[in-house]
Amino acid sequence: MAGSRSVVVAALIANGAIAILKFFGFLLTGSPSMLSETYHSISDTGNQVFLLVGIRYSNRAASRAHPFGYGKAQFFYSFLVSVLLFGIAGWESLKHGYDAIMHPGHGGERADVVLAGVNFTDLVPVDPFWINVAVLVGAILFESYAFVKAYAELDRQMNAYDWSGLREAFSKTSDVTTLTAFTEDTIALLGAAVALVGITLARYLDAPVFDAVASLVIGALLMLFAVALAWENKRLILGESLPADVERALRAAIVEEDGVRHIDGFRTVFIGPAEALVTADVSFARGTDAAGVDEGITRIEERLRGVDDRVSIVYVEPEV
Repeated sequence: MAGSRSVVVAALIANGAIAILKFFGFLLTGSPSMLSETYHSISDTGNQVFLLVGIRYSNRAASRAHPFGYGKAQFFYSFLVSVLLFGIAGWESLKHGYDAIMHPGHGGERADVVLAGVNFTDLVPVDPFWINVAVLVGAILFESYAFVKAYAELDRQMNAYDWSGLREAFSKTSDVTTLTAFTEDTIALLGAAVALVGITLARYLDAPVFDAVASLVIGALLMLFAVALAWENKRLILGESLPADVERALRAAIVEEDGVRHIDGFRTVFIGPAEALVTADVSFARGTDAAGVDEGITRIEERLRGVDDRVSIVYVEPEV
């Protein structure tokens, strides 16, 4: 949990700083792709706030109404982030890129941007192209910092659970907060790179349409990743079990206990990030007394937690 929080805080700081840089870049240049990137970074900053709220809410103690705790709150808030990423940042970027293509301005030239009676383009007598380049390079540096933090946490989980790579981590992790932050940081780096390419082509080919197309591409990337992120959150909100290989190891640990004849029923489900509930109907050997069954159940619980540290609650129903 501490790892997830530090990842989100790093992303919040980076995205907040980047949003300010990109917004001033847009005010000084009027670039379509810079406005798309501004929407993107503002959305990301708000999303990090939602993720922090989810982390805080999930730390509440279990209650009568929520006997297994509030861990699933992180699944909900991460799903909400994916919806906002799709609906706000992605859609606005697509719409603005489309408008820029259909109603082209004077690409490569200084565009007048007036806000509250102030013409921001007159404030800095610098070529708008180099302003955008400086802003995007700064964005890439900030996002790289956040990306490294998020990847380090995912890499720790991949090593801890012996996952083969990012693809397996995406399909098996229950730490959707880190997954969401990592996804956002990845899109942010790609978006900044696309915007940089777009404004460079617009400048040196004297074709403003490339700037607008970059905005479209950024919007498409945002919407694509948002759908993928929503899909990964859906599996956990609906109540996904532990991976099949982990369940096999848990079953084997139960059968290895002296006095256990066989397993009649076995279920697992994630109840929060890195928290799983395990239930098992276990048949003990005939003649096992109540004390022996009780001691066997205690040892089974210890075995299961030793197999996988995500096992937090265990219910064993004995059958004799």
